[in-house]
Amino acid sequence: MLRTPPQVTVVALPGTGSDADFAARAFGPAAAAHGLEFLAVEPDPKAVIASCTAALHTAAARGPVLAAGISLGAAIALRWATGHRDAVVGVITALPAWTGPETTSCPAALSASATAGQLRADGLDAVIARMRASSPAWLAEALTQSWRGQWPDLPQALDEAAAYSWPTVEELAACPVPVAVIGAGDDPVHPIAVAEEWAATLPTAGLCRITLDELGANPAVLGHTGFTELHRLSTEKVSATT
Repeated sequence: MLRTPPQVTVVALPGTGSDADFAARAFGPAAAAHGLEFLAVEPDPKAVIASCTAALHTAAARGPVLAAGISLGAAIALRWATGHRDAVVGVITALPAWTGPETTSCPAALSASATAGQLRADGLDAVIARMRASSPAWLAEALTQSWRGQWPDLPQALDEAAAYSWPTVEELAACPVPVAVIGAGDDPVHPIAVAEEWAATLPTAGLCRITLDELGANPAVLGHTGFTELHRLSTEKVSATT
């Protein structure tokens, strides 16, 4: 069990175009298993980064935070934690997509930008139909729900995500709290090499590997895997100081 005081709130941030429902399914079961307060953030598609950051600030005003995020949410969680070391006990970064501000070759940014353009040109229903034809069933269902929920502001949300400047190597190296990094070796949009780089650069971090099939079968694998890794990191830290 992760030694986390019960007043901690787990704040879960979804990825680009995703919603609070998927974040809750990913991290809620682990939070419940540890008896912790839990908040899954529903991003404002008109202000994705600001709304996620505001949710972290609000939770921190009540007590310590464990920040957990997927893809874009992972980057927001990590960047916030680095600037609020006294407010956060740990971070779970699932499926990080890139490192640094130069994103012209970032698959996630390219995908978000292309989808935004298609939505403006062809409309929501046509783009959803194409997405469903080329995606695993679990992902198609999740994105159909979240995209419909964020329409008609979805293109704006995707553009904001595509333009986001990901944490730099220097920012990663400055993170003051333990971080569980979760990567999927078979995910072309979130290359495992990025997760490996984050885990190698963060001062106190560990890399956990999953597959997209595991994530699709049970999104809660992200939370349970992340909590287990944070527990390992905290145990190693205690052992090193005794």
